[in-house]
Amino acid sequence: MTDLSMEKKIRSLDEGAPTAPDAVPKKLGNLIESLRDVLRSEGELPPERVLAEKLDVKRYTLRKALQVLRELGEIEPAKTGRRANSPNGTVQSGRIAQSTNPLEVMEMRMLLEPALARLAALRASPVEIERILNAAKSPAGMNPSEADQLFHRAIAAGSRNSLASELHVLLHQVQNDSRLRFADSDSETTAERVAARDAEHELIAGAIARRDPDSAEKAMWEHLAVVQRKIISRLGVGSIDAA
Repeated sequence: MTDLSMEKKIRSLDEGAPTAPDAVPKKLGNLIESLRDVLRSEGELPPERVLAEKLDVKRYTLRKALQVLRELGEIEPAKTGRRANSPNGTVQSGRIAQSTNPLEVMEMRMLLEPALARLAALRASPVEIERILNAAKSPAGMNPSEADQLFHRAIAAGSRNSLASELHVLLHQVQNDSRLRFADSDSETTAERVAARDAEHELIAGAIARRDPDSAEKAMWEHLAVVQRKIISRLGVGSIDAA
């Protein structure tokens, strides 16, 4: 988005505001830059209440600036994962975990996540693509499961589909419950597997960055198929048709 189109967006957000037409966009533009500074220094934005106090602005003004950043793809869409992350959502995921198994979770992930990768290749902003590329390689010091989920969450956000993103959060909450009973713990995840997984992530991220939805979808499916085969082997069940 050009500076001119961003200026038009800022002005449209402030229609009807009591302040002078030229003063409000400048104030809002300064606030947007302050939010970017917070993002650069902290890696993510704190809750609105904390952010409003930190920047000494009113909540409604802050929300206008946040809306611009969402439209530019510099932060995740509003409400993404909020319901799934609520206390009720956590209880619900726990109940689902009691009645399902890792193979069912993987079947659902293989239906959803290749489609999210395809959408990200088509829709993700340059900022979101940069976040996906950075998350493809496990950060030093981060445990393997957190690093893996960071990458997949970045793709879900880049898909620009809030409902699919919330389903993705719920699936990962259920998977984390199931992992305690069936799958490898972080202590059992070898350095070799982390390196192989990062290489798979980089294939997905590269396809998204090239705006190649077919390759992104295929690379995600193949990545998840590796995990599925490992679960099948670990549980000692017969092979299934995962296509």
